[in-house]
Amino acid sequence: MSDGFFLTFEGADGSGKSTQARRLAEALKAEGRDVVLTREPGGSTGAEEIRRLLVEGDPGRWSAETEILLFFAARRDHLERTILPALERGAIVISDRFSDSTRVYQGAARGELRAVVDTMHKLMIGKEPDLTLVIDIDAETGLKRGLARNSGEDRFEELGAGFQQKLRHGYRALLTDFPTRCIGIDGKGDEDTVATRVRDALIGRLP
Repeated sequence: MSDGFFLTFEGADGSGKSTQARRLAEALKAEGRDVVLTREPGGSTGAEEIRRLLVEGDPGRWSAETEILLFFAARRDHLERTILPALERGAIVISDRFSDSTRVYQGAARGELRAVVDTMHKLMIGKEPDLTLVIDIDAETGLKRGLARNSGEDRFEELGAGFQQKLRHGYRALLTDFPTRCIGIDGKGDEDTVATRVRDALIGRLP
């Protein structure tokens, strides 16, 4: 059986996507649905180990090319061990980031490597989400939020405001690149306001 639904949340650092992914998962579980909430990089034991290499440490720790290889290693493990088994049993899988993040972060904002990312995705992943919600927020606000978390996982935030602006442009471009899959969500306002926008966008789209 393969009746599951694969939904991803995307957006730059501090956009609120993680909060909205969690809120939606909680709401759907309250309705009695089988929901798996996961994240990238991470979502499986091996991928979580790779996550620490990617999100901690000096901003210049890795080149964009090395990051691509690390992200796809983590993503492949995540796909095999978490995403596909859940979809096969008919669950709704909600992932905080997937391949679109690599398309934007390493493929556009960190270098002109989009073709490399797309080739790696085709060879090693071969699966797109059923639906992607892209949370949009201005770069300054996103950066401020991201740094305020003080999570220790702020390697990309430390690349600065210019990098965050490139991310915003990259995510907006996804709406044009994948118009049937990606939906833009205005990230301004409090959590409840954005959560309402998310649920409105999903009307008639969830199984």
